[in-house]
Amino acid sequence: MIFSGGVVSAVRALGGMPCPEFLIVDLSDSDDPRADMQSLADVCEPGTVVLALGTLNDVTLYRDLLHAGVHDYLVKPLTAEMLRDAIRTAEEALAYEEEVEDTSPKNDTRQLVCLGVRGGIGTSTMVANIAWMMADQGKKTALLDLDLFFGTSAMQFDLEPGRGLSDALDNPRRVDGLFLERAVVKPHDKLSILGCEAPIGGLSDPAEGALEQLVDALGENFDCVVVDVPRQMLGTHVDVLRSATDIVLLTDYSLTAARDCIRLLAHIKQIAPQADIYVAAGKVGMVPNEVSEQDFENSIERPVDAKIPFDIKTMMTATQAGEVVVANAPGAKLSQAYLDLLRKVTSDDSIGKEKTSWFGKLFSR
Repeated sequence: MIFSGGVVSAVRALGGMPCPEFLIVDLSDSDDPRADMQSLADVCEPGTVVLALGTLNDVTLYRDLLHAGVHDYLVKPLTAEMLRDAIRTAEEALAYEEEVEDTSPKNDTRQLVCLGVRGGIGTSTMVANIAWMMADQGKKTALLDLDLFFGTSAMQFDLEPGRGLSDALDNPRRVDGLFLERAVVKPHDKLSILGCEAPIGGLSDPAEGALEQLVDALGENFDCVVVDVPRQMLGTHVDVLRSATDIVLLTDYSLTAARDCIRLLAHIKQIAPQADIYVAAGKVGMVPNEVSEQDFENSIERPVDAKIPFDIKTMMTATQAGEVVVANAPGAKLSQAYLDLLRKVTSDDSIGKEKTSWFGKLFSR
């Protein structure tokens, strides 16, 4: 991509787009190259290779630019060979940084993305319960609700979501620990919810790559990140799946859901082949199944990993108390279904089981 203008135009352009891996900027018209390069550094991501061009042949300026993070500074006029050699050297530096990054220890944050194959089958409720259970296990957990206008994650805990998500999407590179302390709401000392209730039509669509950057930023600050993704968002924002370690599809036993489940499974396999996929059936028993469980599993060519029953009485009691089901009624069948799903996702059967000593068992009799 080529933009007219010098460093000021570069700063303006980069403020509203994903940062490139390799950037050539012309400082010829700059009155203060050092200050302008600092402005550019503020909008560039770490790892971006910057090649600067200019007319001032000054060793001190050259050193200052290198200190500011510029890969190289070339004095004009340039020959094609000079520019070609500089670009080749910069590309080699970029390849080396990527190699070092690939061999570095991987982030062990669990990033769980939850998708409802159809609307109204309890996806947001499932997400809130899973996030609460993770936090209750002592894991520092973030719940990211990407329904920008109608999200209910905070509401399920009787809280207002604030503007945290809309602010984060405006500039995901600025998301850090200090930002999150101000932006999230916390129903539990280990659970932080990032969401918003933006005015309908009052929030622009996130830039390409913004969601992936945001999820990655959350992963740097939390042990677990649980993401509630409206299914219509996948049409334009497949990037939200790329960082996922686990993906849960919540479905029902309808013909439409079977079709869309097949499509989503194929889509996820292509976009996020690294993720482990789980299929859960929601609100089981609310209405007769359009498709039998066996026929449904045959059509999607995989078993249903968890069955979440429809229990309106338990749900209503928890809602009136401003709590999620697993906190309000941990012994209910609905809570146990959420717990079984979480155990499968984490491969940890000890979750939810109280650790009682031999003396405790003796005195409890």
